Amino acid sequence: MRLNSILAIAATVLLLVSCSKTETYQEKRDKEIAAINSFIAEKGIKVISEETFFAQDSMTDATKNEYVLFEASGVYMQIVRKGCGQKLRKGETATVLCRFSEYNLKLGADSLSLSNEFYINDELKDSYIVNPDRMTITNSSGSYSGNFDTTSYMYLAYGLSTGSTVVLSGWLVPFAYINLGRPAEDGDQPAKVRLIVPHKEGHLTASSSVTPYFYELTLQRGR
Repeated sequence: MRLNSILAIAATVLLLVSCSKTETYQEKRDKEIAAINSFIAEKGIKVISEETFFAQDSMTDATKNEYVLFEASGVYMQIVRKGCGQKLRKGETATVLCRFSEYNLKLGADSLSLSNEFYINDELKDSYIVNPDRMTITNSSGSYSGNFDTTSYMYLAYGLSTGSTVVLSGWLVPFAYINLGRPAEDGDQPAKVRLIVPHKEGHLTASSSVTPYFYELTLQRGR
């Protein structure tokens, strides 16, 4: 009996030690908030309200490094340029080509985790020599949804294991404010945005690990 008691106590101690090493959701969430705030401070970001954003014709001043915070989702967005063409109309579905870079903010402001752009020694060289990710985006009366093509980097990295092609919610935020066109004349440029996406608006890996990501996206209409 004495041996059994000792073994039971030892098992209990091991269980308590194991539990003490397991982070709670709130602890993970606190680290996520700290990572976002650290990134904002390190990059000198000026956060503006939605009210200010709408008063500026739904635009952020990139020269002042402005990002608008959408309180409901926790997504921060900077519109670098709205792009050529027109907005996606209500009831319309379009193919969208996306060139992107993704950074894991828990690992640091410059921790590149995934990209379909061309880098050499962490320096962007030419983002137009590779195939962009393809998405199908639908505007349903102002509510946006989308799916990745199964050849896209994002699907292969985060959706392949589950078979999910759904575009992460954070990436859908810009479509209410940018234009989707195809550069055809001198001076035409695709839309470009930067996003800070908290875990609840991110992909499955972000959600399961409570990790925020930073994205730089270039978006244009495909064929």
